[in-house]
Amino acid sequence: MKRTLSTEAGVPGRPRIRSIDALRGLVMLLMLVDHTREFFYARVPVPDPLTPGTPTALFVTRLTAHFCAPVFVFLTGLAAWLYARSRGGAAAASDFLWKRGLFLVVLELTVVNFAWGFDLTPAILYLQVIWVIGLSMLALAVMVRLPRPALIALGLAIVLGHNLLDSVHVASEPAHTLWAVLHERTILDLPWGGRLRISYPLLPWIGVIALGYALGPWFAPEADAAARRRKLVTTGLAALALFVLLRATNLYGDLHPWRAGANALGTALQFVNLTKYPPSADFVLATLGVGLIVLAAFERLPQRIAELLAVLGGAPLFFYLFHLYVLNGLNRAGRLLLGVEGPVSVPNVVALWLLAAAIAVPCWFATRAFGRIKRRSDAWWMRYL
Repeated sequence: MKRTLSTEAGVPGRPRIRSIDALRGLVMLLMLVDHTREFFYARVPVPDPLTPGTPTALFVTRLTAHFCAPVFVFLTGLAAWLYARSRGGAAAASDFLWKRGLFLVVLELTVVNFAWGFDLTPAILYLQVIWVIGLSMLALAVMVRLPRPALIALGLAIVLGHNLLDSVHVASEPAHTLWAVLHERTILDLPWGGRLRISYPLLPWIGVIALGYALGPWFAPEADAAARRRKLVTTGLAALALFVLLRATNLYGDLHPWRAGANALGTALQFVNLTKYPPSADFVLATLGVGLIVLAAFERLPQRIAELLAVLGGAPLFFYLFHLYVLNGLNRAGRLLLGVEGPVSVPNVVALWLLAAAIAVPCWFATRAFGRIKRRSDAWWMRYL
């Protein structure tokens, strides 16, 4: 068998690769836990990187969320190659990528920002993961025309080399704004008095999405599944080996060198305490290294588990928007019921995970319903959701 396909009986449309959707679904669940923390455990800050004094359970909870953005952006590039394959080549993919990329940028500035604060006129607009996925897609719309070796070389050069730019700071406008968008997490003043928070600088993510697109041929219909799994595991292990080498030497790869902790566990946690904003070379190597190995393993995932996860991975944008509104709405309802002014908070990290698990259930059913509607629809605009 070449690859595991998932289709829904009676629903027209192209088959999907279940392992990819399942991995995307796992990423959605980890993201849900992290966003539940944002809404219901905000009293304990989690800076980037995490501080040595962060409670271990919270530390590990935050670390699991580190896999979300890199794996999702990588899979976005992989999905773009599959789209190109089924739709007639790079030109079709480029056309789709720039349209959906612009759509996501607008979505971040409007629907997503409103979901976080329920405020139509926020003092600060946050440019986060949906924004950077959109801009990465715009960049990929140009790069898809490159030969595959050139795309791989460019992706690796960006991912591994962008930390050479960590010391670069630009003060004069408009270069300061451009540099902030590309590589420096900062807050920009807007002409009308508002502010713009660049939470996800773009440059490293361009490399990640390029590498995802370059991996596409491994998932071609004629590709051998066993050979693909070997390639995924080998590449993942190579990425992890390079991460360990760079991190152990403390010479390059992350803006914040690791230091020994009070005990073995503390030292191990500091070793993997990596910079996410923007994602360092070490951060990308570690997260994508594990992600590639998990993707290979998910090709052998029991069918029932894969199908459950694939529901979320088959309509991730809907899940993303839906869960934000649910989390914010629940917290505000809790304030009203309890008669408190500030956000409602759970007592500990165990309760945080249990709450996230409870919220995942209605989100799963809502996403499944939307996915069925989307697959049955012939409307062109449904492709962008």
